[in-house]
Amino acid sequence: MVFCAISGEPPQDPVVSVKSGHIYERRLITKYITENGTDPVTGDKLEESDLIELKASPKTAPPRPPTHTSLPALLHTLQNEYDAIVLELFSLRQKYNSIRQELSYALYSQDAATRVVARLIRERDAAREALANVQASMGLSPSAPADGGDVEMGENGAAEEGLPAAVVSQIDETHAALSSARKKRKPPTGYATGAEIKTLTAKHTIPSLHSASPAGITSLAVSRVNPSQFLTGGNDKIVQLYDRSTDKVLATLKGHSKKINHVAFREREGEKTLLLSAGADKIAKIWSQDEASGEYIANYTLRTHKGEISGLAVHPTSRLAVYSSLDKTYSIHDLTNFTQVFRSAPSDEPFTSLGVHPDGTLIAAGTPTSTIQIFDIRTGAIAATLTPSEGTPFTVNSLAFSENGYHMLAPDSLSSVSIWDLRKTKSTQSISLGENFKVNRVTYDQSAQFLGVSGNHGAKIFAHKSWEELVRVEEGSDISALVFGEQGKEVWAASGREVKIWGSA
Repeated sequence: MVFCAISGEPPQDPVVSVKSGHIYERRLITKYITENGTDPVTGDKLEESDLIELKASPKTAPPRPPTHTSLPALLHTLQNEYDAIVLELFSLRQKYNSIRQELSYALYSQDAATRVVARLIRERDAAREALANVQASMGLSPSAPADGGDVEMGENGAAEEGLPAAVVSQIDETHAALSSARKKRKPPTGYATGAEIKTLTAKHTIPSLHSASPAGITSLAVSRVNPSQFLTGGNDKIVQLYDRSTDKVLATLKGHSKKINHVAFREREGEKTLLLSAGADKIAKIWSQDEASGEYIANYTLRTHKGEISGLAVHPTSRLAVYSSLDKTYSIHDLTNFTQVFRSAPSDEPFTSLGVHPDGTLIAAGTPTSTIQIFDIRTGAIAATLTPSEGTPFTVNSLAFSENGYHMLAPDSLSSVSIWDLRKTKSTQSISLGENFKVNRVTYDQSAQFLGVSGNHGAKIFAHKSWEELVRVEEGSDISALVFGEQGKEVWAASGREVKIWGSA
C-alpha cells in the first residue's frame, strides 16, 4: 500500500514525481503546484508534466455530484475543504520546522555574544585596576595626552563633598572683583538705547545651516571676542562654527549621537578658545583649535551624567564649566586640567535648565514641576527655592540672570515669564506673552536694560523695569534660540536652519 506524502493517506488517484520520487494524491499535488510551483517535500521546481500516473487496481471513479444541494455534492465540497486544510497544515509544519531552526541559531549566537562581552568586560576591569595600581605605586595621576587626543572625563572627580579649597578661593576672588565693580558699572558709551531697539530690522540672514534631515538649529552662541563668529548646535547631532563676515563655515564638529541641546564659547585672554557642546546623548564635548593643522578637534569628552544634559554654562572665572542633567544632578568641571571637581547629590526632581549668577557664587536650575532651585556653588547647599503662583504645572526650560545680579528671568507658565528679585526671592513682575505663545528661550542683554523671549510665535524684546514691549521679530516663526549681539545693537535668532540678525535702522 502506498501513501500520499502530503495527506499521509492512501491516494485515490496516485501520481509520482519524477524529480523526488514521492507519491501524491493528484488533486492535492496539482493544487500545490498551481499555488507554489515547487515540490512540497524537497522544494525543487515542479510542473504537472513532471508527474507520472500510477496504475492502481481496483480503480474506482467517485460519482459526479449533480448539484451542491445533493448529498454527493456536499461531500465533494467537504472533500475540497479537507484538501485545503491538509495543504495548509503541511505548509505550517514546514514553516514551524524552519522557525525552530532559526530560533535555535539565534539563541546560540546570543549566548556566544554574551560570553564574549562578559569576558571583555572582565579584561577591561582588570586592565584598569592594574593601571591604577601602577599609577598609585609611581605617584602619578592621569593627564591629558600631549598629542591632543580625545580624553574621556568620567566620575573620577569629587562628588557630593563640596568644591576643593583652591577652586573655592578662585570663585571668592572672582565674586569680590565682579560684585564690587558691577555696582558702579554703567552701560558703555555707544550702547544701544530703547529707542534704537524699537527700530530693529532684519539685516542679515545665514540660510541652510546644518543638515536638511533632521532639520533645525537647537542652540546658538555668539563670540564676544570675535563678534562675527557664532556657534550653533542642531538636531543633526552636529556643532558648527560660522563666520558671518566671510559667510563661511569655519568648522563642522561631529561626535554626538543625538541632538545638541546647548553650545557655548569659553574665551579667556591669553588662553585658547574652547568650544563647548552638550547633547541629548548624555555627553558633553570640549573642542579647541589644533595649532598645527588649524582644524578644530574634540579634545575632551564628559560622560559624568546618566541622563540627557539639559544645561551648560561657563563660570565667570572662565576656568569652570557647569552642566545640569535630567539625572537630577549637576556637575562642575575644571577647564584647565579637564577634571570633575564636583557633582551634586541627586535632587528630588530632574534639572531641565541651568544658569550661573554673574558673580559666580550661585547656580539656578529649573525643574519640570514649575520650581527653580538656587544652589550655593561653593557648598552645593540649596540657597533658595522659587515657586510661581498657583497654576498649571509646566517645565522651566530656560532661565537667565541679569548682568547686575539682582534679577533672574524665567517662565512662570507656558506662555508668560516672570522677573524674580533675588534679594527678596519673590517675583516682582510677570509678563504675559499671549495665549498661544510657548516659551523656548529667555535671555538678558549685557547691560541688564533689555530682556528677550523667544518661542513658537517669534521673539519679543522688553525694557527692564518699565516692562515696555519694544519690538517683535519674526512673528509666526518658531525661534529656538535668541542672543543679544555686540553693544546690544543686534539681536541674533535661530529659526529652522537659518540664523537671522536684526540691527537698528
